[in-house]
Amino acid sequence: MVLSRFWLVIFISAIVFVVFSLFSGDSYTIDHVLNGKKDDPILISEKFAEQLPAYIKDSIKKAPEQTMIINRDTLNADTTYVYKNKTVKIYSGVQKSDGLLPTCKSTLLELILPLMAYLAFFCGLMELLIISGASGKLAKALSPVFVKVFPSIPKDHPSISYMTLNFAANFLGLDSAATPFGLKAMESLQEINPDKDKASDAQIMFLCLHASGLTLIATSIIGYRAAANASNPADVMLPCIITSFIGTIAAFLIVGIKQKINFKSASLVIVLITLIAAIVGLLMYVNHLDLIGKNYFTSNLSALILIGIIAFTLIFSFIHEKKFTEASTTVFESFVVGANNGVKTGVTIFPYVLGMLVAISLFRNSGLFEIISNWIALIFSNMGVSKEITNALPVALLRPFSSAGSRGFLIDSMNTFGADSLTARLSSIFQCSAESTFYVIAVYFGSVNIKNTRYALGTMLIVDLICVITAIFVATWFF
Repeated sequence: MVLSRFWLVIFISAIVFVVFSLFSGDSYTIDHVLNGKKDDPILISEKFAEQLPAYIKDSIKKAPEQTMIINRDTLNADTTYVYKNKTVKIYSGVQKSDGLLPTCKSTLLELILPLMAYLAFFCGLMELLIISGASGKLAKALSPVFVKVFPSIPKDHPSISYMTLNFAANFLGLDSAATPFGLKAMESLQEINPDKDKASDAQIMFLCLHASGLTLIATSIIGYRAAANASNPADVMLPCIITSFIGTIAAFLIVGIKQKINFKSASLVIVLITLIAAIVGLLMYVNHLDLIGKNYFTSNLSALILIGIIAFTLIFSFIHEKKFTEASTTVFESFVVGANNGVKTGVTIFPYVLGMLVAISLFRNSGLFEIISNWIALIFSNMGVSKEITNALPVALLRPFSSAGSRGFLIDSMNTFGADSLTARLSSIFQCSAESTFYVIAVYFGSVNIKNTRYALGTMLIVDLICVITAIFVATWFF
């Protein structure tokens, strides 16, 4: 219900603002909102050639039709003039994201189809884990801890193994594997959900922990920084871990208090201490490496573990091939069945993802997001917050809506202010400290057709805010 209302608000407010901008003269055309593509120049006006300054007019007279003339004035370096017939179209600035219609196309071709491929492969592996009995053994081993965090889940339930694999994939920055494991976990939890239209306590706890984004190896962020020629691409790793860890703890406490979880459980304390020790141990090891060693380690650890999971699944299935025979199937046939289920899941979530991303596209390209972002930055600036921090806020503001959009701001901040600036480093921490809340909500709840998300959205947005505040303090402390 909350998600539906929010979706309507951003859609309707964006449309109203677009129409108002057109008729008030603030926008010359709204075509870019519907048909524009990312990085396309934005048309701001059209004039007769005689109305332009003399030095532009003289250049146009010498140029053939359809010629683009770049204004070399340092105050308007991004302005271009395109001569067509007797008029000149003036473009300034570039579009931050695809328009509504290109978003529909790119959502299918660039997001859903690759996601369906990931789902097919990893759901095929999950089917092997189920039939071979590996998932059951994992669930049995972890039940003492999970029943404390998810008291509504029966002991040794299959969802425990799926959630474990999802958390592990997130922890290691394996986004392509985390989503299939997470969707499988939601499907399994839905089977024991008494109200199929309403999110259960277990589903909310799982999704909030997942969305808090605890990541040990921020591989993609390190890659972006390396591409931007940062002096030490991995120097944001520790701040990212601290910020995402605090976000995860906040999510657990907020949801746990709401669900009256027993925080004094010995097993929970042991797990928390073990997790902290593992993080500290890894950080101490990485800290002793030189720059090349850090880059090599962070580039290969996650990939090696993913390959290890695949190898373990296949070898374990081969060793327990008898169980497949008893189920009147083979290892490969079981993989195909699981892959087919993954494709069906991808088809199911497509409308939910499309609806959310189209609304976000319209909201961004309307100019309303930029105005809100500028006002927030101004408020922070008047509070004495440094400009280096306010320049990074667009990444934090857009992150809950769109990972790709906030990534664009991240790359832009590195290009504009330098990869080693506080702005770029803080933007990097914002980018890796949490998931894209609205995308996650749409995908995970959409996969099981849940209509009432209860307090999940509110909790995830609070955690996003906590991560933003933590990131600012951590980045200021470190850099």
